[in-house]
Amino acid sequence: MSIVVKLDVMLSERKARSKDLAAYVGITEANLSLLKQGKVKGVRFDTLMKICEFLDCQPGDLLVYQGEGDIQR
Repeated sequence: MSIVVKLDVMLSERKARSKDLAAYVGITEANLSLLKQGKVKGVRFDTLMKICEFLDCQPGDLLVYQGEGDIQR
């Protein structure tokens, strides 16, 4: 069971660049890359809010729960 981060998908759908998102949110590109790869233990709500603001999406568009038997979406 895990949480899958779909930030790459949203960036692609919105035709947005990681560099621009990182600058808007106020985090480094390296930290954004770790978030995109799902290699973080958590994310602050204010960071998530700014990401959603920039991408005009909901948190559920970025984070998906995947059970053990689920096929990755």
